[in-house]
Amino acid sequence: MLLKKQTVWLLTMLSLVVVLSVYYITSPESRLNEFAATEEDNNKAKGNDAEEAKEAAKDSKGESTVTTTDSEAVFEQMRLDLMEQRDKMKEELVSIQGSKDKTAEEKNEATEKINELQEMTDNEKIMESLIKAENYDDVLVQTADDGTVKVTVKAEELSADAANEIVQLVRKNMDAPNANVAVKIDPK
Repeated sequence: MLLKKQTVWLLTMLSLVVVLSVYYITSPESRLNEFAATEEDNNKAKGNDAEEAKEAAKDSKGESTVTTTDSEAVFEQMRLDLMEQRDKMKEELVSIQGSKDKTAEEKNEATEKINELQEMTDNEKIMESLIKAENYDDVLVQTADDGTVKVTVKAEELSADAANEIVQLVRKNMDAPNANVAVKIDPK
């Protein structure tokens, strides 16, 4: 009796798979094209909205005013550029790791550099969240190869005391008491 239940269950599942496969194979591809067209239309609409927002940002004299969306876009573009740069570095290091022509020492160095890059990225994200917790709208932390840390803060104003607090926060939490930290303000 048990064998019959298993056989019925198996046949039911197989028939379900066959029916779904036939459905997807015979369904018109226009559904995929409709989805792609819808996505393209949405992207075009977003582009038009951005253009309209830029036009609306012009005052009566025709001069452009600064909008928060532009500032957010600048921060996001800076993050993307940094991420792309580090991804290229990681790709090069991974290719060294997988190369048969490289020595074990070179492969170990590549592994260490990959770990350093990951640790640097993690530290930057932690610092960004800690600084944002100090009531800043957005923060971008970049660590250079020489150990210099660049902090860009989105704020209306940044007093010398606030900048000093950011410097001390970075030095304390990145375990680099003598690190060269540069704080830059990016107005809203």
